[in-house]
Amino acid sequence: MTAVAFARKAFLLTALGAACACALAAPDERLAALAAKEKPALLETLKEFVSIESGSRDLEGLDKMANLVASKFKALGGQVELIDVSEGAYRMEDTPEKIGKVVRATFKGTGTKKIMLIAHMDTVYQIGMSKQQPFRIDGDKAYGLGIADDKQGVAVIAHTVAMLKAMDFKDYGLLTVLINGDEEISSPGARTLITKLGGEHDVVMSFEGSSARDDKLSLATAGIASVTLNVTGKASHAGSMPEAGVNALYELSHQILQMRDLSDPSTGLKLNWTVSRAGTNRNVIPATAVAAADVRVLKVSDYDRIEQQVMERVKNQLIPQAKVEVKFERRRPPLEATDASRALAAHAQQIYKELGKTLGADDKVAGGGTDAAFAALKTKAAVVERFGLQGFGAHSMDAEYVLIDSIPPRLYLATQLIMDVSRNKVGQTAP
Repeated sequence: MTAVAFARKAFLLTALGAACACALAAPDERLAALAAKEKPALLETLKEFVSIESGSRDLEGLDKMANLVASKFKALGGQVELIDVSEGAYRMEDTPEKIGKVVRATFKGTGTKKIMLIAHMDTVYQIGMSKQQPFRIDGDKAYGLGIADDKQGVAVIAHTVAMLKAMDFKDYGLLTVLINGDEEISSPGARTLITKLGGEHDVVMSFEGSSARDDKLSLATAGIASVTLNVTGKASHAGSMPEAGVNALYELSHQILQMRDLSDPSTGLKLNWTVSRAGTNRNVIPATAVAAADVRVLKVSDYDRIEQQVMERVKNQLIPQAKVEVKFERRRPPLEATDASRALAAHAQQIYKELGKTLGADDKVAGGGTDAAFAALKTKAAVVERFGLQGFGAHSMDAEYVLIDSIPPRLYLATQLIMDVSRNKVGQTAP
């Protein structure tokens, strides 16, 4: 070791000791070697996963994917079950009758801490689209539909568990893996189970991917809701007898205009009307009209406020004879940062520093909705998102990839963090 390197190590040790007494002075050499060794195996797993099409409505593909995922966790010694979540699902306008199964794998240890790892195996793509972008490796990038969102997350969890097994580590009390197949349609079936289990664990680590440009964890995400307005009027001839009709388009326009100012920048609440349609022909007074709005909130409590405002405004009609129906759907809650999640993220940052890398982590709202928000809905325990690989191009058909060089550090991070939580080395892991 050179004098400069030695000085750098000494400075890092001092800084980490001041910031977090529980942080290690240097990376665990055995763990780092395992993470590097696991890299090609993880790439093979990704190839297997990406080769199976598993769109959220493709039940055959989802079954194939679920069986493959289940087999991998069984091979690692987990108690595995496939859970049908169709019955009792939260029904939204776009919820299919049958929903992809959830894979739950549990590993019992000798300690007390309960840790849950979550990811999803469904994608946004239609059957046949994988031919446009099959799995391939180009330089430091591995491409494939669904590889970044979120098949890499399933793979990282599987190989993290493999590393724990290789190290014969069982100091946790319970390690739960939950992989669902309906995340891309707002988790109508899995949400109840995710929320229930989230409340039963001390830590939840969610493995959506991090950005290729900005390597960071997420402590907060926006909640997503929708408003749908359906107006029923009466058709009539627009030229010879317009007065005999009830113009649904007029009433719809009135409703949209009177609800155009419900956004609140001071709280981050947003309501924007984005879709509308009305009528059938140019010369017919429209008998039906419909509009939809996108809603974003930063706090669960904001849902009640915005829903109440919408329901109150809609009572003011322009045309009393029109029938106005409104539906407010809470598609996803927001993920709100807690002291426990901040402590877990801070510890993760220290682990990354040991590798000579910088890991971002803040409570600014990032990205779209996440299943981590369901896990955090009824607990103040640590729930942190984006433990997956760095990547790019989610929901695109020609550019979705993960960075291969992010595999070893992310495997090291997840494995070391599970070990530290299990051994009570994290400042605060539960309320």
